[in-house]
Amino acid sequence: MRPLNRKLLRDLWRLRAQVIAIALVMASGVGLMCMSLTSIEALGDTAEAYYERYRFADVFARVERAPEQLAERLRLLPGVEAVSTRVVKNAVLDVAGFEEPVIGQLVSLPDDPASALNQVALTRGRLPQAAGECVLAEPFATAHGLEPGMKLRAIMNSHWQELRVVGLGLSPEYVYTIGPGALMPDDLRYGVIWVGGKTLQAAWDLEGAFNDVSLALLRGASAEALLPQLDQLLARYGGVGAIARKDQLSNWFLMNEIEQLKSLASILPTIFLAVAAFLTHMVLSRLIAVERSEIGLLKAFGYTDRAIAWHYIKLVLGIGMVGIVLGCALGWWLGLVNTRLYAEFYRFPFLLYAPGPAPFVLASLASLGAGLIGALGSVRAAAALPPAEAMRPPAPPLFRRSGLPAAGLLRGLDQPSRILLRQIARWPVRSFATSLGIGMAVAVLVSAMMWMDAIDHITDVYFLQAQGQDVTVGFTDPRPRSAERELGRIDGVLGTEPLRMVPARLHAGAREKRQPLQGVPARQQLQHVFDASGHALEMPPGGLVISTMLAQLLGVKAGDLVEAEVLEGRRPRLQLPVAATFETYIGSPAYIDIDALNRLMLEQDSITAVQLRLDPDRRQAVFRRLKETPRIAFITLKDAAVHSFHDTLARTLLIYVSFFVVFACTLAFGVTYNAARIALSERGRELATLRVLGFTRAEISYILLGEVGLLGFAALPLGCFMGYLVARIMVGSFTTELFRIPLAIQASTYAVAMLIGLGATLASALLVRRRVDRLDLIAVLKTRE
Repeated sequence: MRPLNRKLLRDLWRLRAQVIAIALVMASGVGLMCMSLTSIEALGDTAEAYYERYRFADVFARVERAPEQLAERLRLLPGVEAVSTRVVKNAVLDVAGFEEPVIGQLVSLPDDPASALNQVALTRGRLPQAAGECVLAEPFATAHGLEPGMKLRAIMNSHWQELRVVGLGLSPEYVYTIGPGALMPDDLRYGVIWVGGKTLQAAWDLEGAFNDVSLALLRGASAEALLPQLDQLLARYGGVGAIARKDQLSNWFLMNEIEQLKSLASILPTIFLAVAAFLTHMVLSRLIAVERSEIGLLKAFGYTDRAIAWHYIKLVLGIGMVGIVLGCALGWWLGLVNTRLYAEFYRFPFLLYAPGPAPFVLASLASLGAGLIGALGSVRAAAALPPAEAMRPPAPPLFRRSGLPAAGLLRGLDQPSRILLRQIARWPVRSFATSLGIGMAVAVLVSAMMWMDAIDHITDVYFLQAQGQDVTVGFTDPRPRSAERELGRIDGVLGTEPLRMVPARLHAGAREKRQPLQGVPARQQLQHVFDASGHALEMPPGGLVISTMLAQLLGVKAGDLVEAEVLEGRRPRLQLPVAATFETYIGSPAYIDIDALNRLMLEQDSITAVQLRLDPDRRQAVFRRLKETPRIAFITLKDAAVHSFHDTLARTLLIYVSFFVVFACTLAFGVTYNAARIALSERGRELATLRVLGFTRAEISYILLGEVGLLGFAALPLGCFMGYLVARIMVGSFTTELFRIPLAIQASTYAVAMLIGLGATLASALLVRRRVDRLDLIAVLKTRE
């Protein structure tokens, strides 16, 4: 083995504690990046395989009623490969042992399921073969403890019908299953049920007809080019606008999650790799300063500048390889855990987790690049050092009398305190860098725990402040205003408020967005049009009140005109002014006065849903009445929606926050430990001299670790500020049409982040203190600096 390689191994062993500390920080960054990238790959591969195996459609459309013969015309459209027609209806269910209303989406199965689109992936049992048999979505069945052989009841077109469960399954169409008006899956109150096609056709008088169609396209065909032709064909049958796969609700949620993972893969690992570069620079610059004479001797014996530079680069690569090995192993495991977590949230019948080399290679290159960037200046200085100068001790630093003691600011402090303060003042750049590194750990904690605060804030604003109703009841079709009065007469209903939903496509110049018009009373009493700043809005007599997200998508502002192409009834095209915009965290709604909407639709007092406020003591009685009420399409309970929204996100975020607490502690530990070890290495002779002069071990530890502690305290406000900036960046990168994350960080979040950061700093300082206690005074004093 060459002499320089033997020296390299000795250096790595001698610096093993610092090498491990840096490698752990690198491993955190590599692990985070690998976790995100492997999860993206696994989710994408699983979804692609699932979609292909069970023939997930490319285009979807709903109609009121269309004859089966229309399917042949649809097959002749350019680019169409296959067409599947079916009946899809919502129904109120009666599940034994569950008092609250349950909504089921009933989906008909074709006579030949093997050739259909959006096939059912059976997990247990079989497909229906006779009337009255059904297959339940597995999450719904699991939530209610339903098994093949059990029965439940459904209101089909105002008549109760008993269904016998013969199988459980999943479908690519319902990877993410949410009910009407809901934000999160609620398997207790909403589920998908597949039944024989003839059963549904007979129940809703749709023999020889369908109300839902799916199309598969030939490879290379454009869904966007097909949509206008499809809409034109379906318009006379009550079509409400076809959508491409990218806008299908379940797929949209899944693809949006993958995009957010890409943002995560680019933001947080950068922090860890930046700190790893800083730590590499600290350790290498100190090592080169200590080995000045050895560098000079090596050059005197004929080693070139390139050989010296390569030696120290190999040291950095050695540290990086330790971090890469640990990080890739950690990233593979975290990716598997993360993907399994997503598999529970997004329902797949199988999971493909076989990450290729690309995520690990990319993370490894990023880690090595960060380490080399951190070492660049130190390696260049070592290579440029002349042999004669290198063999002389470095010139002592220039010190001058500080004006602070003369001003009396330090005169009242004891000697050890003045020593540590002077040390910080004499090396301001390095002191700031140490505080910056510890502060980054606090920043990671703040930006991670911020999500819990954001969820609490959304829950408070969107649900508790904006919504005063207890239940929302939706009808299968527009009903007269008398339907609201009928619900209001139910014993236990304290108040009602109407809602009119009209499917529409909004146009503003070349931009368009499919968004229903929501007709609400001018002054709402139950469900308010609520601005995130904390105030409710009243409806103007004839204009639209739209969210800022919708205004951004359409490129409009208050005072501009929007054309609303209504997709039901007489299908008028309405020219509506934008009266006002408001900020909301969920969705991109468009509101209008309900009376004005009915006038524009040439209808009188039509409603599609009613908000109800209930007597808490009469809730169960009201639920029993609602179960018996015909022509109800959905029933949404506010408290159940809050519980589902909060608990689903909170459980997922708790796992992420736990990961980041560990990563942040590793970051704080690595920075503090390296800073203290370098300080001990540099000042060993000075500290030993103070011990000989009579300073106690406690005073020596105070001088050394007090400096680190003071820098740690200084890092806390800096870390909180950086955490706010990182959170702001993450909030911006996670903004979608459906969700906007508020930047709402509670004081308790800052406090917990600072306490965890201080705890990690204290733990690393205690490890260094053990070395101070074992300081060999004779050996240190013999060392020539």
